[in-house]
Amino acid sequence: MKTLVIAVAAVAVAPFADKPPVIKEWPVPWADSRPRDPYLDPTTNRIWFCGQTGDYLAYFVPTTGEFKKYDLPPRTGPHNLIVDKQGYVWYSGNLAAHIGRLDPKDGSIKKFPMPDPMVRDPHTMVFDRNGDIWFTAQGGNAVGFLKVSTGVVRLIKVPTENARPYGIKLNSKGQPWFMEFGTNKIATVDLATMQLKEITLPRAEARPRRMAITSDDRVWYGDYATGKLGRYDPATGKFDEWQLPGGEEARPYAMVSDDEDRVWVVETNRPNKFVAFDSKTGTFSEETAVPSGGGVVRHMVYDPATKSIWFGSDNNTIGQATLPPRTPPAQTP
Repeated sequence: MKTLVIAVAAVAVAPFADKPPVIKEWPVPWADSRPRDPYLDPTTNRIWFCGQTGDYLAYFVPTTGEFKKYDLPPRTGPHNLIVDKQGYVWYSGNLAAHIGRLDPKDGSIKKFPMPDPMVRDPHTMVFDRNGDIWFTAQGGNAVGFLKVSTGVVRLIKVPTENARPYGIKLNSKGQPWFMEFGTNKIATVDLATMQLKEITLPRAEARPRRMAITSDDRVWYGDYATGKLGRYDPATGKFDEWQLPGGEEARPYAMVSDDEDRVWVVETNRPNKFVAFDSKTGTFSEETAVPSGGGVVRHMVYDPATKSIWFGSDNNTIGQATLPPRTPPAQTP
């Protein structure tokens, strides 16, 4: 049966009443290194991040201001990192065709190379419930799976040429969804068959980049080309879209959902601005500018313990956006 797809025109919505997030930034001590893709170590509360152009991994301790760096070989190009429950730091060697694992205790690194020379650029990673890793490879036009216990990497090629697989998240069932930034498609992998399925967005000009998944397993995307926030419901095949407050030139990039099902987006027209969409009421918040300007905020992570979002900026900062509580809608008398 063909999936039902319904495009809903963008509508103007009034901002909801939440207070703006409180944003604080810390300068990174290694100049012009593009600190990005922070991740909270669940065992130490360190904030780990990549130095993409500086070829390093590092952590930051918010309570003390301490930074510590672990150098990687030149031309590694670390693009993304995630930290497991044992404290190992996994990074994507985007220029060096491998996923690496750093042991912070002794600085040792174990590399897991890509099995196909055409898939040279692991991009964004996410853990599944077993601690194994799903990842995208933008230039390699593939999505991959790393079985941590064996070190075996499995690659699934995307059938659309130059699809540029980009942001990736898992739903509540552990099923991966990812964005195809080079075209107007999103995709998923069936865990039982490991078969890839692409879903075409309603508009040919759309270019989904990053994504979020809310508690109802609806898939959210930012259309970088025309400044829209989109939602896809896998249960019905329905699409909904809203124009971001920044307009067609908003260039939505980093995205994350919080534990109140607000979807947070960074609009990267200058200066970068945080904006939230309340999925329960269908309304946007006011925009809040990143104090440093942001340069570009490329990826971010939500910490439910502190109700805050961590991000890195091209202006060489690590930032924390502390979120306001959700304001319930006013009751009608």
